[in-house]
Amino acid sequence: MERLAIAITGMPGSGKSIVAEKIAEKIDAELFIMGDLVREEAKRRGMELTIENIENLATQLRKEYGKTAVAKLLLKNLESKKEKFIVIDGIRGIEELKELKATNDFDICLVSVHASPLTRYKRLKNRKREGNDISWEEFSFRDKKNLEYGIGNVIAVSDFIIINESNLKELEDKINKVVEVIESGEWKNYCRGGAEAY
Repeated sequence: MERLAIAITGMPGSGKSIVAEKIAEKIDAELFIMGDLVREEAKRRGMELTIENIENLATQLRKEYGKTAVAKLLLKNLESKKEKFIVIDGIRGIEELKELKATNDFDICLVSVHASPLTRYKRLKNRKREGNDISWEEFSFRDKKNLEYGIGNVIAVSDFIIINESNLKELEDKINKVVEVIESGEWKNYCRGGAEAY
């Protein structure tokens, strides 16, 4: 059975989590969130879940275990999974894609979600994931960290790019087009998984 991982990338606040959730729901796939793996590690270490702590831990993990550290945590969670489709929210580096692809367990379809910095900042202020309003300095810090991880290179080699500047209805229409390609099997003609671009 051919298996496919739909990997979602995008800068903080772009809407990648909504896209990941919707795709997973529409194709009846399990969703894995890479940021949650870092948050779980922070809890395990007794760290407060602040933006600075989470981003610094993600950086530390990559320094200690290499740029594929979070992908390796993800692969541990995927060991027993045999479903045809899985969705991964939060790919941030080409090395992570290569690590996932090296398992030869599934092909990868890379979807990036894009929105302007101001749109993303407003969304993050409303979300309050770490409990408080995000400041512009914290927002800029998160963006800087994501760019350090290499997310720009991942976005550049995406198989699909979804521009998310409007409303949920318009976003869902764009998601449906990606889902059609996946469900029809046409993804074999579209998806290269990004990793071969380098």
